[in-house]
Amino acid sequence: MGRQRKRVVTGEADPPPTRKDEKPATLQRKEKKKKLDIGKIFINISIGLCIFSLIWFFYALYMRSSLAKRVVTLHHSPPVLDANSTSAAVSPERFWGSYRPQVYFGMKTRSPRSVVTGMMWMRQFSEVDVNLRHTCEQGDRLQGYGWLMHDGLSFGVQEIHDSDFTLTTEFVKRLGGEHGGDWTWRITAKQHSSAPHAPVISLMFYAAADTQGSLEAHVEERNRLGSITGFSEELGNFKITFRKPVAGESSSAKYASYNYLQTMSPGLEKLTGIVRNSLNRRFVYSPPSGEKRQYIAVDTYKPQHQPKPADPRKESDFVLHQVTVQTPFQIEVLFESGSFRDRPNQLSAAAMTEELEKRKATFNAKFEKTFGLQAKGLGQAQVKFSKAALSNMLGGMGYFYGQSVVQSVYNEYPLLYPEGALFTAVPSRSFFPRGFLWDEGFHQLLLSKWDPQVTREATAHWLDLVNMEGWIPREQILGDEARSKVPAEFVVQRNENANPPTLFLALQKLVEQLQANPDAESSRPTLPFLRRLYPRLQTWFEWYNTTQTGPLPNSYRWRGRDKDTNLFLNPKTLTSGLDDYPRASHPSAEERHVDLHCWMALASGIMASVARLLGEPHQGYERTHRTLSDNALLDELHWSNQLRSFSDYGNHTQAVSLQQEKVYVPPGQPRHQFPVARLVRSVRRAPKPQFVNALGYISLFPFLLHVLTPDSPKLEHIFRDMRDADKLWTPYGLRSLSRADPLYMKRNTEHDAPYWRGPIWININYLAVRALHHYGNTEGPYQEKAATLYQELRTNIMNNVYRQYAETGYIWEQYNDSTGSGQGSHPFTGWSALTVLIMAEQY
Repeated sequence: MGRQRKRVVTGEADPPPTRKDEKPATLQRKEKKKKLDIGKIFINISIGLCIFSLIWFFYALYMRSSLAKRVVTLHHSPPVLDANSTSAAVSPERFWGSYRPQVYFGMKTRSPRSVVTGMMWMRQFSEVDVNLRHTCEQGDRLQGYGWLMHDGLSFGVQEIHDSDFTLTTEFVKRLGGEHGGDWTWRITAKQHSSAPHAPVISLMFYAAADTQGSLEAHVEERNRLGSITGFSEELGNFKITFRKPVAGESSSAKYASYNYLQTMSPGLEKLTGIVRNSLNRRFVYSPPSGEKRQYIAVDTYKPQHQPKPADPRKESDFVLHQVTVQTPFQIEVLFESGSFRDRPNQLSAAAMTEELEKRKATFNAKFEKTFGLQAKGLGQAQVKFSKAALSNMLGGMGYFYGQSVVQSVYNEYPLLYPEGALFTAVPSRSFFPRGFLWDEGFHQLLLSKWDPQVTREATAHWLDLVNMEGWIPREQILGDEARSKVPAEFVVQRNENANPPTLFLALQKLVEQLQANPDAESSRPTLPFLRRLYPRLQTWFEWYNTTQTGPLPNSYRWRGRDKDTNLFLNPKTLTSGLDDYPRASHPSAEERHVDLHCWMALASGIMASVARLLGEPHQGYERTHRTLSDNALLDELHWSNQLRSFSDYGNHTQAVSLQQEKVYVPPGQPRHQFPVARLVRSVRRAPKPQFVNALGYISLFPFLLHVLTPDSPKLEHIFRDMRDADKLWTPYGLRSLSRADPLYMKRNTEHDAPYWRGPIWININYLAVRALHHYGNTEGPYQEKAATLYQELRTNIMNNVYRQYAETGYIWEQYNDSTGSGQGSHPFTGWSALTVLIMAEQY
């Protein structure tokens, strides 16, 4: 039993015995293969994920690059305006004009690189060493300046009141030839009756080639510049002649001293500096009767030759003629086009006077036919004021060309927008001599009454600047000359930021004019204009309707509020146009803004009207308009039962104030080495979601834009608040914020004075008068109350704006709610000129 016996096996031997934990070889092979397969799968998945990640990375880069380009990619539809629409060949009557609103007197063509002309002046032998005037500056402290008559087309008459003399600048255009024809300036200088001595004045007339064309000076009598000849692509050959000063239209010549300057200019914004730096007092003024005196004049030397820069656009010809003469006197400057070969006579002296008188008579007749102020019984002085208000808006039309600086969230740095042109009115020649999107709609309400073609062209220029997203930069700073007047922090425009779409107000007027008289010559171009405009209009509307939506369905929120809540008493909302008007104290995505809701209600209704007129699908716009105009929805989103008014909604607290910042200075340390104490915001009670307790212009928007139905009981509350002298009513117009409001006339920072927190603004008052006229002429329970308020408010506004103009020589940006005094920038013949429509009762 000790040894194991061998088993006898026939055939194949038995397989060796296996342990229980050993697996068969086939199973091992299968498992090994399975492991290899799984490994391959993992490798393949890893490779796939890497490839996918790379694809996604490059796709994300591509998309980011593509999205980054969208902000500077113009709309895909054909431009509303043809490329040559403003050329002398297509629009000769509008080719030349006073399209340089930023200077006291100057003309240029509606072309990108126009030869520009202008005037400077200064008083000789005055207490102020050099008082050179050129660009409109509030710091010049002129007693008044502005156009008395201007038809926007063929002539203009302006008065400039300096310290002890008045300059009257007149121009007349005459068509002929292929390059826009001729024009003549006449400048008349008269001393004020209060001036102790007849002032001696130097007038400087210049021409500058804005990177295109050439100029040649022709000097007579040693140093008198007799004329300039030149050539440019748009103008062909031309000649500018400087006639000698005379005492009157046909009187003998006055004694004058002459100087000239011929040099190169690196840019139009440098012209004032070039002249100022070239002034020299080595010249002697020696009239036949009188003492010899040294006077200041441009020197006639040419600057040292410098090598031309690599960019040929940097320098251009600049020629200036200076004439120094004692008041009173008159000087004419003639521009004559080389292609005007059959001119009947020179447009000067008696011929100039005759043409000027014809244009004045035509202007006066058209003004009365358009606005009917004399028929309404207004006095001669008020009619003259109204003509000046309209003329200043027409004379403030500018033609700008250049690139905006823009940025989106997909751009690390600002980009240059495509080059573009803009024909637009400006709010203020001194302070805002450029295009503003929300101002322009108000401007065109007045201009569409005078000349619908101006409104069509200006609107087309604005919509031709829309990008593929549907965004228009809200402030147009085109060209170096415009940029030189803008603080750096306002130059970059961001594509998430809107502005009230007031151009819809102007489009509404064009549509109404067309429907009222479709066969009128002034209305016939409107339909084809709207057809070309429509694709861009659609995209513009959709941009608002998607990018400015609020947290709840059918609610809206302005983007772009100030984010630094520590420094602002109430963070501003510049994009709304109402700047520092109180919104929710703590900006958040939960805000709902009632004014934007009403703008969108208005815009959707006008989109429906335009679509219907063009035979395009309009049902979607009508549905949007019905929804946004639903008074029940408006109440739900914006009516505060507690405040009894329409309100914004957001994260808000009333318990905020500006307090002096505490700066700790260690004992013995000098105070000046530590930061200056600032005013910072103190929040005494935490904010919570609620209606914003600010009664003012925002509260009125459902009424201002006619969103409320005539039988809405909310009108009763609005009329009560409007008429309450402790809230919005003043003898001069409606104040922007209730006098009982906690933020009434409060500074927003230590350096930021109140702006929309009490002062009277004419654009909103115009909307209020217009709305009262609407409800006063529509059957409803509040019709009589609206009619009564209409008469009172209309009288208050027009009387005060006129009175301030008569007293100060200016129409103002805003008016003090306590005294009615004009304040802010001046002249402000942007939307404040809507006073003309209030006087004419044309809404």
